Amino acid sequence: MQIETYDFPDDLYYEKNHFWAKDDGSGNIIFGASDFFQKLAGEIVYIELPMKGAKVKQNESLSSLESGKWVGKIFAPVSGEIIESNSDLEDSPELINESCYDAGWIAKIKPSNLGAELANLMKAGPDFETFIRQEIEKHKK
Repeated sequence: MQIETYDFPDDLYYEKNHFWAKDDGSGNIIFGASDFFQKLAGEIVYIELPMKGAKVKQNESLSSLESGKWVGKIFAPVSGEIIESNSDLEDSPELINESCYDAGWIAKIKPSNLGAELANLMKAGPDFETFIRQEIEKHKK
């Protein structure tokens, strides 16, 4: 789904803080920052990756990143345990800007309550488009 200049792949789930999530094929969730997030942030210059083994809760902050504009929080799209972080981001945090849905993924979570929590996430569609258009208006300068 394309909304103005922002790309939102239809097969992903999205949470209200602009992070995406998808099943990696083995029942674990891979997640990262959305196109809206990375464009709003500007060039990402540093990321504090979540620690392997850390327990995370849906919609709670689990680490942070910095851009030329600000320091922001990274939010967990689902609850569970961090099983892997994208170590490529340590040396190249700009991968989030260059490829937010592929090479710029942030971490993988072994979900603890996926069935119930997926219902809290959004999919591309009319309601999601309304949400994003409201976010665009909120962040216009």
